[in-house]
Amino acid sequence: MGVLSGGAGRIRHGAIEFYGGFVAWFVRHLPTGRSTAGITLGHCILGQTSEGLVSVDKHERIHVRQFELWGPFMGPVYLLASAWLWIRGKDAYLENPFEVEAYRDADL
Repeated sequence: MGVLSGGAGRIRHGAIEFYGGFVAWFVRHLPTGRSTAGITLGHCILGQTSEGLVSVDKHERIHVRQFELWGPFMGPVYLLASAWLWIRGKDAYLENPFEVEAYRDADL
């Protein structure tokens, strides 16, 4: 979809990356906001731009590893953790344990 809409793709560090075109629009409109550089779904990383993906490379690679560990449970567990944090009045993104690990280990 991304390549067909004017975007591009590549394989880098064992993951498929797509950016630009519809993919950029999709990432820009995520609940995390316009400043979101990328999102990882398994071994596929979606980003707004090539440069943006490079800037969050370590962070997104940690999410790839998390997907390898959690398999099909990663998405539901991630969303449940975010929902639980939100219900408790906490930051559903920055305090999500998956994000805490990714930010910590990527030194961001």
